[in-house]
Amino acid sequence: MVRGVVALGALALAGCASTGGDKDPAANLPIPDAYAQLVDARGADRGRVDIFKDSSGLRLEVVARGFAAGTYGMHVHAVGQCDAPAFTSAGPHWNPTGAQHGRDNPLGAHHGDLPNLVVETDTIGRATLRLVGTRLTGEGGVIDADGAAFVIHAGPDDMRTDPSGNSGGRVACGVVVAGGA
Repeated sequence: MVRGVVALGALALAGCASTGGDKDPAANLPIPDAYAQLVDARGADRGRVDIFKDSSGLRLEVVARGFAAGTYGMHVHAVGQCDAPAFTSAGPHWNPTGAQHGRDNPLGAHHGDLPNLVVETDTIGRATLRLVGTRLTGEGGVIDADGAAFVIHAGPDDMRTDPSGNSGGRVACGVVVAGGA
């Protein structure tokens, strides 16, 4: 009887090992509805933004690599181009309603305004952002005829100065692409 229990135990363990013990943990993550692969002026990988549609609009999951400790402005830009080195091809902030810039601006804020990214010493910058009432595609959506880009700036956004929050140069950029990859 003891041999049968040991044999069944060994089979159970073998079954566990073959049902996912070797699988990539990322295989169980949800597939984004869109994403932006971030690069710097030299084309080096600086992270990724995954975009998910949800019941309130869009959820953006930001992972920023290779940034020194500090605070960085982040914005959705109106054009889906990221030509180095300055990334000015991404155009102005995405602003389909013609509002001014800044969450603290009495005449703002526009849809491309986002909170600052805070990177602590020796960490990867991470943020979860919500664009409530925003669509990914279609009338007034982020991805329109000329696309969209996600940009990280050299300094913090002051949340009030129009048009860019005094956030400095563009140090990382990623074209927003529909579908997960």
